[in-house]
Amino acid sequence: MNSLTLAEQIYEALIYMYALSLLFYFSDCIRRNAGAKRTGTGFLVVVWLLQVVHVILRMWTEGHFPIYTTFDFLFIFSFSIVLMSLGMIRVQRSEFVILLLNIVGFSVTVLNRLWFTAGEISLHNWQTVHGLLIMHITLANLGFAALTVAAVFAMLYLFLHRKLKNKKWNDTMRRMPSLEVIGKYMDGATLIGTPLLGVSVVLAVLSIVAETRWYLLLDLKVIATGLAIAIYIGYFVSKHRKQFSNIIMARWTLIGYGFVIISFLSNAYSAFHRWTGE
Repeated sequence: MNSLTLAEQIYEALIYMYALSLLFYFSDCIRRNAGAKRTGTGFLVVVWLLQVVHVILRMWTEGHFPIYTTFDFLFIFSFSIVLMSLGMIRVQRSEFVILLLNIVGFSVTVLNRLWFTAGEISLHNWQTVHGLLIMHITLANLGFAALTVAAVFAMLYLFLHRKLKNKKWNDTMRRMPSLEVIGKYMDGATLIGTPLLGVSVVLAVLSIVAETRWYLLLDLKVIATGLAIAIYIGYFVSKHRKQFSNIIMARWTLIGYGFVIISFLSNAYSAFHRWTGE
């Protein structure tokens, strides 16, 4: 049994553990159950540990930190989601946030297993912009994760606002944070994610300039990401001027995140991510 096969088995095991964690968290959200919540948290910790083992096995096999492929990008994204979820466990009324975040993380984990493969990538073609490439991928991943958190809080804000407006108050509503708290976390996650994504784009542009591949500035992915950042910048300008209500800001957050998703999906048509640096 080689290490890559073991890594694949570890990955499949963490998918099963992730599914069990979601089931217990879902059970707790449907009907308050402290035991189910603790069990779900335990499985989530196991998922994180299996993710760490998987990365170590990949590093041992390939001789470098696995970061360059789409598979690696999505894996690190799901790893970030799990880590942030574990950090939220002790926050009061965070059950629904953790559940929604990990529905995203689990979906990405499963789709990553079905659609992509963990393969090696040659680094000799990237020597000119190697450092910029690593920083670009890392910051883009962290920014993507933070903006995912912001999108989850935006969805919760819209959901809770609608329920309160229609005076549909129940036990589920009581287990959610207040609109004020949700709005605060939405702003905070957006404030973290926007500059991270922005700096990653700057580094991508610098790598293009370093290799004098100017035509890549008009690449679909670069344009889509630029639009997403422009929307988030507009979000903060409007927020500072207090031009719109929080309900409009929540919708604005989701629109910005929609462009982030479009940017990621455009990888299949992007010349930038098919470029080998040669």
